[in-house]
Amino acid sequence: MGMSELRLRLLKETFSIHRLDPSRPIPTTVLGSPIFFVGRTREELSIVCSSTIPVLHAKTEENWACFMVEGPLNFNLTGIIARLSAALAEAAVSIFAISTFDTDYILVQQDDIGRAEDALKTAGYQL
Repeated sequence: MGMSELRLRLLKETFSIHRLDPSRPIPTTVLGSPIFFVGRTREELSIVCSSTIPVLHAKTEENWACFMVEGPLNFNLTGIIARLSAALAEAAVSIFAISTFDTDYILVQQDDIGRAEDALKTAGYQL
């Protein structure tokens, strides 16, 4: 599968990225988000979820849009995130990347959606 064959879909939700102390439990409110991602390390608990979901006691970055790479993707594919992030970096668009078993997600600030779409189309991606 070449990069030009990859399709990206802009999800309808607006997301927030939260950082909590790693000793905190995962807030149960997060489970009400139709899409959410949770990552815990020794240093932090990170949660990405719909901006409509309240997450107390968190440092929060709001107003993120999310592009989903339409999958499922094979594990032997290489460079997907690298190519996406390079195309967006050239357009000065900051990203937050997340991968799941089946596919990849690239979050960009809502204000950057237009530049991100232009950069991805220029790089040969189908939106």
